[in-house]
Amino acid sequence: MKIMQRFVLAAALVSGSAFAAPDATDFLKAVQMDDEATVRTMLAARADPNAAEPVRGENALILALRDKAMRTFHVLLGDPRIKVDQPAKNGNTALMMAAFTHNKPAALELIAHGAAVNKPGWTPLHYAAAAGDDEIVALLLERKADINARSPDGMTPLAVATREGHDRTADLLRQRGATPVPPQPAK
Repeated sequence: MKIMQRFVLAAALVSGSAFAAPDATDFLKAVQMDDEATVRTMLAARADPNAAEPVRGENALILALRDKAMRTFHVLLGDPRIKVDQPAKNGNTALMMAAFTHNKPAALELIAHGAAVNKPGWTPLHYAAAAGDDEIVALLLERKADINARSPDGMTPLAVATREGHDRTADLLRQRGATPVPPQPAK
């Protein structure tokens, strides 16, 4: 089946105009299938490495991480046009996806390529805390992530870890200086 999918993608690429960039849908499918050769070919033919699917706005890096397509993830990171902090429609970034999916090697690579560990609203640290990933929590804190960052609804990484039942992660955050959020008065 995978050979047939590669053939269809290659045929679509060849049949297009010599001057047109490859179709974003085909490009994103190749990324998700972890088809390194097709992704390289399409990037060489001017495919946009920052292309995003239209519904959630998840870009190629986020999709590669979500689908554990690490070969194409590395190809994308090697493209000088890549925007590592390009958010999806909901504000999620590739580093947030790496944190939530327990992918420390990808988190390290994204940070090395300039991914922001802090941003307004939900942060990669919130996502690592939600996943209970102590290694990524520690990594982000070493890279100066804001330990008391507030989500739009006022949640801190400590509150998220506690809500999700990740006691070890909550303890780690407290040991590193996280402050509990006082309860909000009822309205």
